[in-house]
Amino acid sequence: MKRIIYTFAFIFLTSATFAQSIVGDWYGALNIPGRSPLHIVFHITKNGENYTSTTDSPDQGVNGIATDTTTITGNQVTITASKYKVKYTGTYLPDSNKIKGIFTQGLTNLPLILSTTKPLASVAVPVVRPQDPKDFPYKREDLTFTNPIAGNRLSGTLTMPADDKASRIVILITGSGPQNRNEEIFGHRPFLVWSDWLTRHGIAVLRYDDRGTAQSTGVFNTATSADFADDVEAAVTYIQSRSDLKNLSIGLMGHSEGGMIAPIVASRNKAIKFIVLLAGPGVPITQLMLKQTEDQMRLGGASDEAIQLSKGLAAKMFTTIAQDSALSTAALKQKLDTLMYRELNNFPKADLGGKTIPEVVQANEAVMLSPWYRYFIAFDPTDYLTKVKYPVLALDGTKDMQVNAEANLAGIKASLEKGGNKHFEAVALPGLNHLFQKANTGSVGEYSQIEETIDPIALEKVSSWINQL
Repeated sequence: MKRIIYTFAFIFLTSATFAQSIVGDWYGALNIPGRSPLHIVFHITKNGENYTSTTDSPDQGVNGIATDTTTITGNQVTITASKYKVKYTGTYLPDSNKIKGIFTQGLTNLPLILSTTKPLASVAVPVVRPQDPKDFPYKREDLTFTNPIAGNRLSGTLTMPADDKASRIVILITGSGPQNRNEEIFGHRPFLVWSDWLTRHGIAVLRYDDRGTAQSTGVFNTATSADFADDVEAAVTYIQSRSDLKNLSIGLMGHSEGGMIAPIVASRNKAIKFIVLLAGPGVPITQLMLKQTEDQMRLGGASDEAIQLSKGLAAKMFTTIAQDSALSTAALKQKLDTLMYRELNNFPKADLGGKTIPEVVQANEAVMLSPWYRYFIAFDPTDYLTKVKYPVLALDGTKDMQVNAEANLAGIKASLEKGGNKHFEAVALPGLNHLFQKANTGSVGEYSQIEETIDPIALEKVSSWINQL
């Protein structure tokens, strides 16, 4: 949601020698038409007989993306991360110690050659954006707290106005994918900017690394949005445990998937007094994802026929997953296999993006069989928004191509009204994208190219709304 839901399924065709020497770092660059090269780094390690890996995208400021599995079978190596829909298929060339292959994302196929030589441009250099704070005229405290349900330790940062006169504290909740406390992505640090702005305007802020990310412990890849909601409640409990914080009015501010998690917590925890939803869902996720599919494909230049075929197949897969939530993974896999093989036979070869039908099936299954996705796709925010009785501010940008502003803000409004909540605002901010940047098209590709991290109109709206409560 904050980012497009992708699947990493990197399949390397290798020799036995490569299987022994795969441990290490592999570097490559995608040559994207009309853009500067996009560098990719894979870090592969071995523990006993098992392999694990992480991925970096230095140009987008994304480091340490966890993967689900890294396996070597014969001459093939497969790396998967269930939340990212990308595939790399390559052949190891022992004479040059390189891997030559094709990087696929959706309908786009790009050549990608990997080597163990580190190019200067692939080194992750933090990008300094104009809105990154240069000074901190307030109190900052690094801290940890524990989620007693999962037993994971969460590390974060508390910022407090220097005069200690805050009456409200906001817990920031990140969007989809493993995020650190700054929600660092595409060379931007949105939560660093949000926390700085809010604290300068008299509001205390607690932000933390997602479980299994940066300095927080726990396992991210097997967790669902419900598990992340438990992490948020652990943050609430921590605030209540401190004598200097327990009298503050506690609010939640969630971005994208975080805007889905905030109502879960607010619907059951009486300590919550207000919530802010930034590009949060207001319609069933199946409906949201179909619109996202259409908008992203249209931005990518896909034909109307290809869009309708993809949406038709996606709708059937979503329905299968949502209706069969009790099925075992093996049984659901069999159902999805049957469905996808039948439907994909009706696709023109050109609309398969250069992939075979088995490759398309494998890439989609890696996403859809994960615990996170099975929970996510069956989610209806109405179930929780109707139970939220506290003040709510819902914002989205009119150029958000991941969470459509018109449909989702209308859905949030309808759910709150249905539940009898009269203390809310649902506001569409003209020209802003999913990250609340002033955008041209709203495409994901623009995020890293825009210098602005968060448009001032969004910052001002949130701080003024909270301070007027």
